Amino acid sequence: MEKTFLIYGGTVVTPRETIPANILIAGEKIQAILSPEDKPHADETFDATGLTILPGIIDAQVHFRDPGLTYKEDLETGSRAAAAGGVTSFLEMPNTKPATTTAQALADKKKRASEVSYVNYGFFIGATKDNLDVINSVPNVAGIKIFMGSSTGDLLVDTPEALEEIFKNGKRLIAVHAEDEAILKANKEKFRQATLHNHYAIRSPEAALTSTKLAVKLSQKYNRRLHILHLSSKEEVEFLSQNKPWQVTVEATPQHLLLSAPEIYDQKGTLAQMNPPIRTRDHRDALWQALEEGIIDMIATDHAPHTLEEKARPYGEAPSGMPGVETLLPVMLTEVAKGNATLDQIAMWLAERPAIVYSIENRGFLREGYFADLVIVDMNEKRTVKREQIYSRCGWSIWEGQELTGWPVLTMVNGGIVYHRGNFTLGSGKELTFRE
Repeated sequence: MEKTFLIYGGTVVTPRETIPANILIAGEKIQAILSPEDKPHADETFDATGLTILPGIIDAQVHFRDPGLTYKEDLETGSRAAAAGGVTSFLEMPNTKPATTTAQALADKKKRASEVSYVNYGFFIGATKDNLDVINSVPNVAGIKIFMGSSTGDLLVDTPEALEEIFKNGKRLIAVHAEDEAILKANKEKFRQATLHNHYAIRSPEAALTSTKLAVKLSQKYNRRLHILHLSSKEEVEFLSQNKPWQVTVEATPQHLLLSAPEIYDQKGTLAQMNPPIRTRDHRDALWQALEEGIIDMIATDHAPHTLEEKARPYGEAPSGMPGVETLLPVMLTEVAKGNATLDQIAMWLAERPAIVYSIENRGFLREGYFADLVIVDMNEKRTVKREQIYSRCGWSIWEGQELTGWPVLTMVNGGIVYHRGNFTLGSGKELTFRE
């Protein structure tokens, strides 16, 4: 007989409305969403009075560095940080060492995650110029990742011929890091004595727009599902507002939506360096408007940790990327507290849309019959982000020193509690299933 769990007294964010309700869980699934007066007997209960219950967050772009770079992060520490942040599922990128470009590398990652992940997991297969058979045949992946411009790692597919071959063969979703490599190289030549403040000129809006245009063109030509990762420029927003066919979806990061240059570089130095770069306020504001208008479909973190020692190197030697999986939800709930977003929008951008975009079975929504992946948050809790409280192995956050409003109290994965007020329990995370 399945174990039952009743969460009562809370406010539940469902796809239709935010309402006072109780949630009855049987085994791994949500059995019923009940009226506040309906409190059936259950094996375990949790009093959520004064708290808000959201669908578990799906962070659809993380780099957990496992294998090969585990001194920065691994699947255990990354998933633990995710659980603390209310993230119940993650999709992990292929630029590890070795890169996830073979069936064996993918199988090894899945095996490792099955042993150590606190939350649900899925992986991308990385495209190269010569692994077309692999990317279309490996089982159960979130999609194919293409680096159209060089970033962290050695995965790069930048020739029109190679890109055309990938887009015209197969049916899987293609997710792109869209920066044009030729433009990046030309800009580096212009800024030979570059400083951090040249970063967003070197990795220019032109580089992003040119690559995004090419990806959309190929998507339309071959009617291929395309997901544009970490959109960063107002030029791309303007283009997509007129050129976004049904099979194209778009995401942005909290960093690009909420931070701006040059002030973030003055405040945080190379900690704020990422690819594509954080740009000026006009870009930030255009991205937020695009999110509200639905041009941008969803939010993911691009959690890309490096050590403080690595980030302390001078510009040109410091790696690009920053952590974010455990602060994603509090950062966005703070926007709710400020009146800039609603709880319905947070659930949509951080859970529902990622599940739809990646065709993840029975997750992303608080619905009867769906897996019991949820996060219970205290919308009134204010907490200043402190380095010593970061669970990610890298031990720092771009949001350090900021007071955020709205923090996870409890995270549940497949009906099991994986995080509760600083305490963790391993054993509930599972491999996600992607419909193809």
